Amino acid sequence: MKIHRRRVLQLSTGALAVPFVSRLAAADTYPSRPVRLIVTVPAGGSPDIIARLIAQWLSERLGQAFVVENRPGASSNIGTEVAVNAAPDGYTLLFAISSNAINASLYRHLRYDFIRDTVPVAKIASIPLVMEVNTGVPAQTVPEFIAYARANPGKINMAAPGMGSPLAVAGELFKMMAKVDMADVTYQGEAPAVPDLISGQVQVMFGVMPSSLGYLKSGKLRALAVTSPKRQDALPGVPAMAEFLPGYEAAGWYGVVAQKGVPADIVAKLNTEINAALADPATRQRLIDLGCLISPGSPADFENFIAAETAKWAKVIAFAGIKAD
Repeated sequence: MKIHRRRVLQLSTGALAVPFVSRLAAADTYPSRPVRLIVTVPAGGSPDIIARLIAQWLSERLGQAFVVENRPGASSNIGTEVAVNAAPDGYTLLFAISSNAINASLYRHLRYDFIRDTVPVAKIASIPLVMEVNTGVPAQTVPEFIAYARANPGKINMAAPGMGSPLAVAGELFKMMAKVDMADVTYQGEAPAVPDLISGQVQVMFGVMPSSLGYLKSGKLRALAVTSPKRQDALPGVPAMAEFLPGYEAAGWYGVVAQKGVPADIVAKLNTEINAALADPATRQRLIDLGCLISPGSPADFENFIAAETAKWAKVIAFAGIKAD
């Protein structure tokens, strides 16, 4: 049976168009069922609250439930592994946090590679830290503290809330850049460290700014610097660490990533909607009230940020000589 040349061309063109049409259909119909947003910390903390705020926005905008699923444990590694091993179809997303960049160097035997196995969708925000000291420390400024620490090498105790946590590595970054030697005292989180900081069993800590404000404003602790590039309105008069150590910056940060292989049009759709949430006045104000510095941008912006964070903390972890396994 003969098939005319025109018919062959029509069939070939149609075959080539099928994948393109399929991709368009996937973008147009996504999401057609509920989406999991895996959060790697327990319910109730700042990352969980922010994730639920974004999930609610996406649910309302896209007409399908975005369900937060808490998978805490192993410094976020358990939930991250669940997420990266899910099907790359856009129906399992990961609420990425700063620990994901830190863990790449802290843990030697991870069963995933965060940069290789994920696709950045959107950065949401960061939360600055604050360098805070016991009121008995004879230093009112960062330069005075550095001089005091250099005069007393190894004698100042620095609280390290969680091995390899953003708070702990912020302190190690300070030690590296300021060229000071302080003893690390490890705690299971920030809350257990605060009473010892107030009582003077440890002398310095890098704490999350929103949770530190009450102690600082009541005079129970003294703030020496914030870790954001610029000063913060919540602590007027407190300088940025970069004013004394140029280039110093440390913060907890949050964003959304998907698995490598998720269609680019789904990533773009999610990025557009998350950025819309960050521009929405009500959502924006709720994030600001939580102490967030809002960070809208493209997937490429977030990809570059994650790469820079991973490289930075790899140097700090190598300097500190810490390993979690």
